[in-house]
Formats: sequence, structure tokens, C-alpha cells
Amino acid sequence: MGGRNLNTGTKGRTKLGMALEQSAREILAHVKGDVRLPARRIVLPHEVDVTRIRIKAGMSQAEFARAFCLNPRTLQEWEQGRRRPDATTRAYLAVIAKNREAVLDALAS
Repeated sequence: MGGRNLNTGTKGRTKLGMALEQSAREILAHVKGDVRLPARRIVLPHEVDVTRIRIKAGMSQAEFARAFCLNPRTLQEWEQGRRRPDATTRAYLAVIAKNREAVLDALAS
């Protein structure tokens, strides 16, 4: 069995590897309480008014579903209250509500 080279020099190490090591050191310092890393708290709405988002976009159900890669039947069920979007979809819908054009641009590229 070959042993690992534990040399801490930079010879033979990639930039990615060194960046990962630095990140690990930062995490360890944060866990120990030596450093406070920036954090962002995301508050995801429990309920999303899908109909309001769609109407604000000025789109029919079919247009909205097609534009944002959603199943038309699922969209219909959300709007009729028979189903609820899961957490990931609620986050996606929140982004659509906030910056619809950015989502459309991202999906078009």
C-alpha cells in the first residue's frame, strides 16, 4: 500500500485542492467559534398564490406552464387547491414572482 504524501508544500497540488483545503480550514474555524462566516437565512413561504403569480405575468395556464417548464395539469391542480407545490417548487415560484424575466432569460439560454 502506498502512503499519502502529507507534505504541506504546494508542489503537485492543484488550485482546486488548495481552495478546498482553505475552505475546510474556514469551516473548522467557524465550528470552533474562532471565525464567523457570513450566512443567509431563507424564509420560504408556506403558501404560494400561483394564480396571482400567473395573472401578474399576464399568461394563460398553458403559456405559464410552457414558459416555466411546468406540467400544465399540475399547475391547474395548484390553482384549484387540489395539490400544493413542494418546497423546491415554491422557491422556484417565488423567484418567478420576483424576477420573471431573469428566469425566462435563464431558461432560454
